Amino acid sequence: MGKVHNSFNQGNGDVYSSSGTNISEVKRRNDQSGLSYNQVKEMLAKSNRTNK
Repeated sequence: MGKVHNSFNQGNGDVYSSSGTNISEVKRRNDQSGLSYNQVKEMLAKSNRTNK
């Protein structure tokens, strides 16, 4: 059985969760936040391999 997503659109293009979180805004901010934790780990691993 899959996850049930309770979200709704207020007509302005933004999508909100059932708890009231603006999902669209969270995604916009994530896009602007820079590298993710996993991306940094991957970059460090690659740089360590090339520096040996």
